[in-house]
Amino acid sequence: MDRRALLRGAGLLLPAAAAAGFAAAPAAAQEAQAANYKVIVAEQKKNYAMVFPKNKAFTDANAEKIYKAANPYWADLSDVRIRSTASHGTVGLLAASGGAVGIWDVKSKKVHSSTDLLWEARPGGNPHAFERIPNIGAYVSASSDGFLTLWAPSDVSKPGTLARVQELDLPGAHGVLWDPGLKWLWACGNKIVKAYKVTGSKRSTRLSYTGKSVTLSGLGHDLQPDYSNSGRMLVTDTHGVYSFNKGTQTKTRLHDTTRVKSYVKHSSGEHFYVRGKGGSGSHNWASETVVFSQSTNRTRSGAWFYKARLYSTAYN
Repeated sequence: MDRRALLRGAGLLLPAAAAAGFAAAPAAAQEAQAANYKVIVAEQKKNYAMVFPKNKAFTDANAEKIYKAANPYWADLSDVRIRSTASHGTVGLLAASGGAVGIWDVKSKKVHSSTDLLWEARPGGNPHAFERIPNIGAYVSASSDGFLTLWAPSDVSKPGTLARVQELDLPGAHGVLWDPGLKWLWACGNKIVKAYKVTGSKRSTRLSYTGKSVTLSGLGHDLQPDYSNSGRMLVTDTHGVYSFNKGTQTKTRLHDTTRVKSYVKHSSGEHFYVRGKGGSGSHNWASETVVFSQSTNRTRSGAWFYKARLYSTAYN
């Protein structure tokens, strides 16, 4: 799924003290004060993207939206995020380790399928993340086999005109995130986060490395906004979770927890994350639980959660 050999070689046990600080059960009063919001998850057992209110159990009945991925190249949903577009309103961006990425037209109905895709493509190489560059209608996928793929349209308002226009090497590419302040695209891979600037428009759109980067301790897994601080991003790697200052390109370790596949900090200060269960067995990179710092953890028996995101179109 994502450099499993590296994960097997890394320390998989979290010290008791660190575990207590990272995932302590919240007090009832603390939970009562925690903000309510919605979470969207990539669940690989059924291969669904699902939207839940944070304050309800993650059951089918409580799911507000379900996207059912199909076809072998859509196996193992590895990323889902929500973005806003001028032409199509709210869309979901999907990536699957089976080889595909796509743009999901998020309608008001509950259950969605491939007929609700505005566009799909197959970059291959184990896609782990998919991001939109606003205003120019371009998109970037990250494949863990070691490359980023840039897709650009001939008509910004028509995703069906997207075509592959560039491929850049990035060993272990796992995460991509648009930075609306600096107007850079950040991407994480093996032991590094790099920033890319965007030039051109339509099919002449290109990415180029800015020379700005930060070193990680292991394989970078995920990049997310810090919704409580627009000057920072959150990044996870094999060995921990970090806060990353976008202006100075410096990082601060937040947690020593290993195998964190996604980590989100809400504007209220609450964080939630998915941590791979480790050990042997099928989908040991996933978990049946989304952990919340101020609220009840949400466990879906038998689920293979890989990513959990804030259901929001905001970048930060």
